[in-house]
Amino acid sequence: MELSHLIQCSQVENVRLYCPQKPPVTGTLCVSSHHLLLSAHPLEGTRPDKCELWLLHRAVDSVEKSVHNIAVLKNKENGQEEESRSSSGIVTLRCKDLRVIQLEIPGMEETLNVARSVQALSSMDSVTLTYPFFFRPSGCKLGKGWSVDTMETFYNKLKAKTHLWRLSYVNAGFKLCPSYPEKVIVPVSCSDDCLRKSAVFRQGHRFPILCYYHRNSKAILLRSAQPLVGPTHRRCKEDEMLLNVALADQLCGFIIDIRSEHDARHSRSMGGGTENKDRYTKWKVLYRPLERGRALQISLTRLVAACHDHCLGTNRWLAKLLTSHWMTHVREALSTTGLAVECIERVGTCVLVHGEEGTDNTLLVTSLSQLILSPDCRTLAGFQDLIEREWLQAGHPFQLRCARSGWSQERAQQESPSFLLFLDCCWQLTRQFPRAMEFNEELLCMLATHAYSSEYGTFLCNNEKERSLYKVREQTHSLWGFLNNFAVRQNLLNPIYEKDPLVIWPSVAPQSIQLWEGFFLRYLIPAEHKQRAWQRIQAIVGEEHK
Repeated sequence: MELSHLIQCSQVENVRLYCPQKPPVTGTLCVSSHHLLLSAHPLEGTRPDKCELWLLHRAVDSVEKSVHNIAVLKNKENGQEEESRSSSGIVTLRCKDLRVIQLEIPGMEETLNVARSVQALSSMDSVTLTYPFFFRPSGCKLGKGWSVDTMETFYNKLKAKTHLWRLSYVNAGFKLCPSYPEKVIVPVSCSDDCLRKSAVFRQGHRFPILCYYHRNSKAILLRSAQPLVGPTHRRCKEDEMLLNVALADQLCGFIIDIRSEHDARHSRSMGGGTENKDRYTKWKVLYRPLERGRALQISLTRLVAACHDHCLGTNRWLAKLLTSHWMTHVREALSTTGLAVECIERVGTCVLVHGEEGTDNTLLVTSLSQLILSPDCRTLAGFQDLIEREWLQAGHPFQLRCARSGWSQERAQQESPSFLLFLDCCWQLTRQFPRAMEFNEELLCMLATHAYSSEYGTFLCNNEKERSLYKVREQTHSLWGFLNNFAVRQNLLNPIYEKDPLVIWPSVAPQSIQLWEGFFLRYLIPAEHKQRAWQRIQAIVGEEHK
């Protein structure tokens, strides 16, 4: 399929552009296969390249159009006024990074054609037709910048701490579990045949695997999908053995089920469920429900609507912010993570986290737990590695979850801002512990933006199997390679960072959880004061190191 067939209007002159926090400009609008571009008409004393729009179609969340007539013109022959049939229109583009861009276009037909073109190009489903497969920055070679074998590196570090775990290739070729990586870390005493039988007993074949080992308490953090207990109370001896072996010498462990007990029982009637206490005698199930899916997507939509409603007074705005329940989701995510961390750090017991599929809130809890527990994950390189292991390789379906952002009014299908919620929780940690993270807020905002639309291939597809099938590593460039470029990296570092070997315990008191203004309000509130303060901090730190 040729993308050019979807372009009904390729160029329009005298288009007026309105971008947030920028003066309006007039210029030539061009619709290409992957971008919407506006080249401003050059003015005396100005550089035209400073007044351009360069917008990926995939960055557009919704397209709105309105057409109106241009009222009265003078008749050239008799000087009398008369109605004109000419018209113009406005195309409003609500973007996934929460920008609102307006294009005032002369001509009704041109307005409609531009709107239809952007709508069609922004909702393409084909992975190989997306821009990362065409993006070729100068000086960069394909294949460079991608993370090395993350799981192999992680296992080599684990071997220095314990010999009770091994690296299994049971999922080679993604034959056992399509949403797991090809290499997984499992107990030494569990054979691959045992793993295969355990996988059959778990939703999506996502059997329990190790994702973190705590050196101090020797406790482990596992993740999986729900067991397929069903109404007949099925059991799997291999699955029971796997979890018991994972405990090693510890007397008991905790299973944190991120659903309510009612939802777990309902899942059991549908073939799923949770671990039976009579079968898993050394494990205790704790229910800590976290919202996901459509409920989480609706919460984001309400939050975005409240942030961009300019007619609200302070009290009504705060009321809408509260009724969106987004801050509640942030608090609950940190609270549930705190429970997992407390079990590992203070009680010294093993923890298994799972919900239903194990690809959303499960990853949210396990990744936040590691960020709180491990100082290595709080470095820039360690944080990138954490996202690689716990989100990309662990099978979070980015293509499905990030198909729409906070503007879409359509009924949510499989969209869910789980990764955005994770980044928001990370920001809460950077605010409560300003010296603990090597990275700053700019990195979190960039990751949020690129997860929804990017010229890089890092967040493409739904799992490693699909990325391998489409040869994403071979045919696209890596976001990590771009972020680790020296010039870019310098802007992502926290100048007051100090490595802290201790666990950081976030507060979940209502007054401790704040709205992430740097993302949700970044195109509504001028950022000059924040930038000046940040530059001053960098200057002060630089003077101290001289």
